[in-house]
Amino acid sequence: MADEIACNLSTKSCKPCEGGVPPLSADEVERLLAQLSDWECADGKIAKTYRFKDYYQTMAFVNATAWVSHHEDHHPDLEVGYNQCRVRYHTHAIDGLSENDFICAAKIDALLNG
Repeated sequence: MADEIACNLSTKSCKPCEGGVPPLSADEVERLLAQLSDWECADGKIAKTYRFKDYYQTMAFVNATAWVSHHEDHHPDLEVGYNQCRVRYHTHAIDGLSENDFICAAKIDALLNG
């Protein structure tokens, strides 16, 4: 069931957010976070570390993530190492979490699972 719901998140598109709307409530964050696999929430951000065999695979993932980010016009913070990439999302315009963060997280997961 969680995979089915997460799939629904990954089929949505981000909506422009210029601010002026409140961040998601703790209950909304919990509900959306439950639809993702292995993402964690801390300090008003959601994050996940992806691990790879080598640098080439890591960079291929980074480039695919950049494509998704460009397409959705919603950009994560990335920490890149030899065989891992930590992806962090939050909506800068509202200094908190929005549905866009969870949509993009689901799309990034789908790069490896879909």
